[in-house]
Amino acid sequence: MIACVKSSPPRPGVSVFLTVRNEAAHLEQAVDRIFGQAYPGPLEVVMAVGPSDDDTAAVAGRLAERYPALRTVPNPSGRTPQGLNLAWRAATHEYLIRVDGHSLLPAGYIERAVELLESTGAANVGGLMVPEGTRPFQRAVARAMSSPFGIGAESFHTGGRAGPAKSVYLGSFRRRDLEEVGGFNEDFARAQDWELNHRLIAAGKLVWFDPRLGVVYRPRGTWASLGRQFYATGRWRWRVIKAYPGTASARYLAPPLVTLAVAAGLATGLFGMARRSGSLAAVLALPGLYAAGVTAAAGLAAKGLDRRTRAWLPVVMATMHMAWGAGFLRAIGEGWSPGQPSRPS
Repeated sequence: MIACVKSSPPRPGVSVFLTVRNEAAHLEQAVDRIFGQAYPGPLEVVMAVGPSDDDTAAVAGRLAERYPALRTVPNPSGRTPQGLNLAWRAATHEYLIRVDGHSLLPAGYIERAVELLESTGAANVGGLMVPEGTRPFQRAVARAMSSPFGIGAESFHTGGRAGPAKSVYLGSFRRRDLEEVGGFNEDFARAQDWELNHRLIAAGKLVWFDPRLGVVYRPRGTWASLGRQFYATGRWRWRVIKAYPGTASARYLAPPLVTLAVAAGLATGLFGMARRSGSLAAVLALPGLYAAGVTAAAGLAAKGLDRRTRAWLPVVMATMHMAWGAGFLRAIGEGWSPGQPSRPS
């Protein structure tokens, strides 16, 4: 008698999509991780390639030659939401998994994401951003981005239990749900993932967080690039609040309020000194109080770090807060409204 072996049901096809610009340093490793998943079903990668200042286009071309299941599409604007829409709309499968050109998928990520889409019925499932640095400054940024003292207590930064969420890192989608809500909002050069999840939830759909879906992220490696990143993030957070006033929260308002208080304290103290009615102590009162608070917070978050990384941590946290706050305050006076063109992100 021949034994009957019960075969596993075929797994659904998956399209991994991403948009890239200035990602030559990390793109090859990111794509190798995707094709190293050993997903037991049809798998393709669709990459929208924007105009870059480095060799991103050449790297993408070499990867397309190496992997027949990788296709590239041009993203002439270079903008993130436009590129994401171009990529997922060019894909062929129902399940769509977003990655970045500098994100590193862990083994089994795609299969676990598909299982969660099927078991939860969610329109989007995602998990943790896991920042990892290779040098002391990067390691400090990574620790700050994983701490509620650095970037806030969102579950996709700091972790938590699996369950419904307002937003997740990257995300895995059903095509029909993206089509129903119109995909990524091309008015938002930043925060387009949060904005998409907001519309999915408003449409009665489920966004699901699972901490097992952790993806390695390479944080900014210089003080200047970190400042630019968080300045832009602060500007776009104001624009999100302007488009969706009900989303304002203490987490988003704290950095601009702290930045305003520190700047006002400095200005008031310096004005008093100029009129010979103030003192250096008055100038430094609020900035000093803030510096003491950041130093204490960094001390609490620095467990297990080496000496050089610990030294960078309060500087990194202050840069995140002040740059975010300055960008937020700058945006208030810009008069932006949804529908206006955005610069590349």
